[in-house]
Amino acid sequence: MTATKGLEGVVATQSAISSIIDDTLTYVGYDIDDLAENASFEEVIYLLWHQRLPKMEELKELKQQLANNMSVPQEVLNHFTTYPIGEVHPMAALRTAISLLGLYDDKAEDMSDEANYAKAIKLQAQIATIVTAFARIRKGLEPIAPKSDYGYAENFLYMLSGKEPEAIAIEAFDKALVLHADHELNASTFTARVCVATLSDMYSGVTAAIGALKGPLHGGANEQVMKMLTEIGSEENVETYIREKLDNKEKIMGFGHRVYRKGDPRAKHLREMSKKLTALRGEEKFYNMSLKIEAIVTGEKNLPPNVDFYSASVYHSLGIDHDLFTPIFAVSRVSGWIAHILEQYANNRLIRPRADYNGPGMQKYVAIGDR
Repeated sequence: MTATKGLEGVVATQSAISSIIDDTLTYVGYDIDDLAENASFEEVIYLLWHQRLPKMEELKELKQQLANNMSVPQEVLNHFTTYPIGEVHPMAALRTAISLLGLYDDKAEDMSDEANYAKAIKLQAQIATIVTAFARIRKGLEPIAPKSDYGYAENFLYMLSGKEPEAIAIEAFDKALVLHADHELNASTFTARVCVATLSDMYSGVTAAIGALKGPLHGGANEQVMKMLTEIGSEENVETYIREKLDNKEKIMGFGHRVYRKGDPRAKHLREMSKKLTALRGEEKFYNMSLKIEAIVTGEKNLPPNVDFYSASVYHSLGIDHDLFTPIFAVSRVSGWIAHILEQYANNRLIRPRADYNGPGMQKYVAIGDR
């Protein structure tokens, strides 16, 4: 056996959900560029779960199912009020709340196809309510109920702010959800599959995935990008700041990717939305700063930006708190996690790799008094 650090280059399973081949990302064979320009997030959810795009009536039914299942048990919302004010990261709150949801679902342990699909709908619908409710409760505000005639992206923005979202905001957020929905066997998706391969329940699988996404080397990168842009402050400071980071061999968040070599195909869509939204908000400096950073880092290190880099300024322009960026990633990616969980259940084998042992050789026990 030969160990591979980080499992790099190891093919761990077969999947029909998404692929990354020659720097092209597809969902069930559809190029991400095609989907980003033409598909709604609800269409992508259906595509990932059913391996085909929905017909008109099927899409209408899915939208209605999601709208009908957005309400979260009051006990879960009450739980947020017990958290230490200002001390809980939203990803920790989300991880706890998703686990708690399982306690209030009487079908949580039912592993039938029908029950698992019902859980999929609930999880996809309720994660949006959980993130927006927590964001408001921690500020002393009341959660806002979703509107049954709103789409998923529109409802999220409405429940977060309490205001009717602008058309461009809905378009931008919906596109961001599409772009983040799935990404082959990334760290959180692999974690979800490992968990449910033991035949654990879907709530456990999604909770495990959220724990993996929480880290700054995965979902937490976009929050760190916005922190960097805020620290830089102005276009004039970009050169000095980034050169110093590079000279000190510090990691610049939002650049490079384990899988892509020529560049993340999702980044260009968010770059364009960042340009539009920052101009609309009168905060072009964040877009211009991002362009300068990209030019330096790509030029010096040959590292193109990934999906996290421009998503930061997009979410900021939508008025979203910076520490909510990663939970929003989860709001989208749960669609992919669920697709992989369902696929794992359908053709399951316990995931149990081996380790290449490199510790000491055979040792002999020594009585405690003689050590």
